[in-house]
This record gives sequence, C-alpha cells and structure tokens, in this order.
Amino acid sequence: MAERIREKLNILADAAKYDVSCSSGGGTRKNDNKGLGDSHSSGICHTYTEDGRCVSLLKILLTNHCIFDCAYCVSRKSNDIERAAFTVDEVVSLTMNFYRRNYIEGLFLSSGIFKNADFTMERLLRVVKKLRLEERFNGYIHLKTIPGASQELIMEAGLYADRMSINLEMPTQAGLKLLAPDKSHDDVIKPLGYVQKRIVQFKDEKKLIKSIPTFVPAGQSTQMVIGATPETDKDIMHTAAAFYKNFSLKRVYYSGYIPISNDSRMPILGSQPPLIRENRLYQTDWLMRFYGFDVNELLNDANPTLDIDMDPKLSWALRNLQLFPVDINVAAYKMIIRVPGIGVTSALKIVQARKFGRLRIDQLKKIGVAYNRAKHFIVCADTPYQLKDYQGTQIKSFIMAESQSKYLKSSTQQLILF
Repeated sequence: MAERIREKLNILADAAKYDVSCSSGGGTRKNDNKGLGDSHSSGICHTYTEDGRCVSLLKILLTNHCIFDCAYCVSRKSNDIERAAFTVDEVVSLTMNFYRRNYIEGLFLSSGIFKNADFTMERLLRVVKKLRLEERFNGYIHLKTIPGASQELIMEAGLYADRMSINLEMPTQAGLKLLAPDKSHDDVIKPLGYVQKRIVQFKDEKKLIKSIPTFVPAGQSTQMVIGATPETDKDIMHTAAAFYKNFSLKRVYYSGYIPISNDSRMPILGSQPPLIRENRLYQTDWLMRFYGFDVNELLNDANPTLDIDMDPKLSWALRNLQLFPVDINVAAYKMIIRVPGIGVTSALKIVQARKFGRLRIDQLKKIGVAYNRAKHFIVCADTPYQLKDYQGTQIKSFIMAESQSKYLKSSTQQLILF
C-alpha cells in the first residue's frame, strides 16, 4: 500500500469511528506476522447480521472536508484537524484489496459534505457502482445518504447498496438548531420517507415481476447523538419510536456524546461519553422492538428519565406491581416476556415446556430463567411465597444486593485464579 494511501486511511478511518450506525466492534488484537487475521487494521470494524453472524467492514469516510460547522462533529469546518480525501478509484481499490486478503466482508462508506450534497452523493454513488458493475463485488455495502441530495441520486444508490442510513444527529429539531443551525430534520425525514416508499414499491413489484432488482434489501437506520443537548430520555425514545413507526427503520443507534469541542454551546462532561445512559437507551429500544412494550409504558411525563441503577424492564415492573405475580403455568407469552429475568428464548421455552406438565423452580433455571430476579414476579408449581409479601423498594434492594454479591464473588474468583 502506498504511503499516502495509508496516511489517508488512518485519517479517514479515525474520523469515521464516531458514526456508530454499523455497530463497530472494539477489537485491538494485532497480527505479529505469526498468526492469521488482524482486527486492528485501520478502518476495519465489526457488525452483526440478523442471524447473529459477525462480519468485518472497511469503515471509512470518502473525505473529512465539510462545509458545515456542527459543534458536536470532529470534521466540522472550523476544527483544526488534518484533512484528506479519497478518490473514487482509491476507495474501490482499498475495498477490493482488503476483501481479497480476507480482511473484510463489506464496506461502510460515509463522507463529510464538500461543495454541496449532490456533489458528495454523486461520488459515493460512483464508488458503489464501480464496485458492483466493474469489480463484480457482491459483498455487503452500507452507504450513507447525504442530507439534501436529490431523489434521483438516492434512488440509484439504493439499487447498489444493501443498507442506507442517514443520521438524525439530535433527537429534536430545537437541539439540532442549537448545535447545527445550517441543518434541519426535514433534510433527514424526506430521504428516509422516499427510500421507505421505494422499498415497499420494489417489494410489491417483485411479487409480480421476478426480474425486478432489489432496493436497499437490508433497510435503513439512523443515529442520534446523546448528551450533547438537554433532551430527556423520554424525548429521545419517543423520537426513536416515531421513526421506527413512520419509516420502518431496522435500527436506531444512540451515540453518547464525546467531548471534542470547547464551544460554549456544548455541555461540560468528563472525557468519557455517557455510556450507562447509552446502554439504558439501547435496552429500552430492545424492549420496544422485541418485547412488545409501547414507549409510553417505559417513558412518560411521570417517568421522563431512565433509572441508571437498574434496567428499564425491572424499573417498569416495580412501577406496575399490580400486574404481578405472573403464573408461569397459565399466563400468556406476551405477559411472561415482561417478567424481569425472562428473555425471549426462555419465554418461548416456557410456553412449549408447560404443555407437558406444570413447571417447577428447578425446571425454570434449566430453561435459562434468571430465577433470582424473576422469583419476585412469578409463581410456579413450587413457589415458596407470594409477591405481595414485599414492597417495590424491598424487591429492588433484594435484586441489587444479589447483583452486587454476584459481582463481588466473580471478582474474588478472578483474584484467586489469577
């Protein structure tokens, strides 16, 4: 690899790391020429398919030059950083060479906006077209939609990309106007709506005409920066719920704000992003998508903020003790899955297993239920006590104490072992 290309790769891969909408991993193992593979190569990140398979992607920006001056962005035009830009041929060559060496299985390509939205989008399109048509590349491609780009360019890009995403940036329009006055949520909403309509249209036509090409088969996603503006958890998750509903998004990603600016509009934080809050938002997102929770059940005017010391499912259960205990042997699946300590897989196993007899505590443990947590909210064939014997604060203290005890025990074992 030429030295200048390597320099560009280091710069533009580092700039791309702030976009979390491809679920990049944190592997740091390097190849010392005595083994196979290298998880530390510049620009290589990891994402997961729907079936749980981990794939490696080349994650880069086409350029970190940008005409905008968003206060939260490392590539903003006023920031004094080293700038670089790939040519179309350089991105294609890097992708193919990395792929042939089995470093990657696909490409995640984004860009700063230089000149204007159409100028940038057209170059991103040229990259993916050349990969697909000239190099016959059939690996995974995640392409960023540039806000404000024409529908014609977005339409054509969707014929070559597997997934497209466009970042909402801030959860509310007011927050975006504060830190990025040149941007608007409308510039995000319009492309999302256009792509969603086209996805539906292509699927409908595919039922009638087999030769219809695929259009963004892996769907769309978006990302919000968390902690840079004063929105509550309720504001964030209600925005996410609306985007899931209106645009059938595959994922909404929540990126804890990393302090990279001395701008007076930015909050004063430590050197680390709000990771616990970020984790709680992802847990809430998971409950909405896979556990049948409505966003208003988890976050509302009475409870606008997620608990830091416990997950949102447990928090909801403690606020709604009138719905418990749940009889594992007769309750519907949709209620069993709401019990803290019972996940999707365990709930399905319970529904199947109880057809052959009433379930007992030892059987629930074998199924995979986190019984020390779930026991406060369920009854089964040999339950020793009723939930009504305890108040919500007592149940919380029992669970927290158990968690701390387990953590301390685990740490002690590690000290003994190592």
